[in-house]
Amino acid sequence: MRYMMFIYPDRSISLSEEERAQIPAAVGAWVSEMDSRGVRLMGNVLRPASDATTVRVRDGDVRLSDGPVSRTGEEITGFNILECADRDEAIEVASKHPVATFGTLELRAFEA
Repeated sequence: MRYMMFIYPDRSISLSEEERAQIPAAVGAWVSEMDSRGVRLMGNVLRPASDATTVRVRDGDVRLSDGPVSRTGEEITGFNILECADRDEAIEVASKHPVATFGTLELRAFEA
């Protein structure tokens, strides 16, 4: 079963400079493990939400606006597409991601 895993850091949690500096290596280790297990199909870090363009078509007119669709303060900073046997495995994979310790990971199954 395929899942989209959205990554949302919690900006209210303060990390020390040392903790922040460890994130790239920790994420790299998670990527290596999940790639070797064959559960991570792809993923990437996203540019800031302030760089987003929202596109809508209304009455045949393309309407653009700068910024994300939602302005809740939470920002998706990355994603991964996972191929897991079931929801339990997807949860296990997500729980190992380093951002899970200071943010939120959202799993959504793809429609069949």
